[in-house]
Amino acid sequence: MLYGRRRFLRTLGLGLALSAPVWLSCAGQGEDRPPRPPNFVFVLIDDLGWTDTGRYGSTFHETPHIDRLTDAGMRFTDAYAASPVCSPTRASILTGKHPARLNITDWIGGRQRGALLPAEYVHQLPLDEVTVAETLREAGYATGFIGKWHLGDWPYFPENQGFDVNVAGHGAGHPASYFYPYRAEEGRSPAWDVPGLEDGAAGEYLTDRLTEEALRFIETHRDQPFLLFLAHYAVHTPIQSKPEPEDKYRAKAASLPPPADPPFQSESGRALTRRHQDDPAYAGMVESVDESLGLIMEKLGELGLTQNTVVIFTSDNGGLTTLAGDGKAPTAVQPLRAGKGWLYEGGVRVPLIIRWPGMVAEGGVSAEPVTSADLYPTILQLAGLELRPGQHRDGRSLVPTLRGEVALDRVALYWHFPHYHGSGNRPSGAVRAGDFKLIEWFEDGRVELYDLRHDIGEQVDLSDRMPEKTDELKAMLHAWRREVDARMPRPNPDHR
Repeated sequence: MLYGRRRFLRTLGLGLALSAPVWLSCAGQGEDRPPRPPNFVFVLIDDLGWTDTGRYGSTFHETPHIDRLTDAGMRFTDAYAASPVCSPTRASILTGKHPARLNITDWIGGRQRGALLPAEYVHQLPLDEVTVAETLREAGYATGFIGKWHLGDWPYFPENQGFDVNVAGHGAGHPASYFYPYRAEEGRSPAWDVPGLEDGAAGEYLTDRLTEEALRFIETHRDQPFLLFLAHYAVHTPIQSKPEPEDKYRAKAASLPPPADPPFQSESGRALTRRHQDDPAYAGMVESVDESLGLIMEKLGELGLTQNTVVIFTSDNGGLTTLAGDGKAPTAVQPLRAGKGWLYEGGVRVPLIIRWPGMVAEGGVSAEPVTSADLYPTILQLAGLELRPGQHRDGRSLVPTLRGEVALDRVALYWHFPHYHGSGNRPSGAVRAGDFKLIEWFEDGRVELYDLRHDIGEQVDLSDRMPEKTDELKAMLHAWRREVDARMPRPNPDHR
């Protein structure tokens, strides 16, 4: 399979040095492929779980457009968000740096306490960081950001971080409502507005409006290379669907046979994890982002841009499957453990699809462990630009993987989450090296070791059975934290 994919790619002229402009190898080979650098459409879904789409395993959610994108590109089975929460991962995508190196380690605004005082963190993406948008704009790209930003209040907005156009990007992490005017009823919290959408109509749905803005950006900039960063607020809370798909999924859920096991299971004795996908409103939200992708792909086809546009589709963290107490989370990511806010696989493993016709083999599947920081250098290399290792220090270009070539030159992936979270998670860190993953809990120094090849659900802790491997990974994790100057939590003198 690997040999066949490599041979297919090389027949398209991809046996180039990795520093060469990849787009040049196929310039002019298709009737609608202009001899210019590729466009980039980056679709980021908020809180989309690893198994929330059809090709990643969902049998309840209907995602024909995402599935079609998956079949036409490369699906990464072991892709990871840099953090189990949104703001840090978004910062890593834009900068190519690990959140711990940036010191953006929690969702901006998070401040929960427990036995430890969480580590102090930066509440905005510094303006001196050179984002992927700034790099592309320097190279002549039009750049547009549409949707959720959540990387600081003004002046730390998209328009000051390399984006020519900003629609709806501001400091808040989610709307008060998905229906216009996108704010809470008077006297209710949160009362956040979604700026730039003041001209909406009654009943307008936020996902649909953001899609309209994305289509307008593509139409406007069709004649020059562009970067469109569409960061949907969905499928983040509040869980609100348009009525029609919600009604459809309510009927679908009612037709399902009763599950053989309980709908929720305990996580570490302090939270509940949902085990089945059957929430009608959440499924309707997933369908709306799927329809959004379908409209974007249709627009690219209408304008003759399909062949020369790279589409990247991913999520900023794991699905919202686990909540403290008796909270009822809206989705499930079985067989993964836990969800958003946790460093178990359910909190950090995410879908990732990359499509570029004629440049990335259709139906490709990669089990290479990759992370969100890798997308910055990948975009630069696909655009034919020089890499900036001094900027995207923690990212590796995925172009070799897209070509079906050798594995990436990386020993391990790391996570650092020195915070509490409403999902029930406590301050922790993790490292994955090969098939083994170690999690360290900062309150008491306890560690857990898992073999992901044989135990993707992280049910069998091997730390006592494999002390040498445990010590090896723990030492790696500690050394990495020193290298990036990761901030640690400290004891809380007021904790009872």
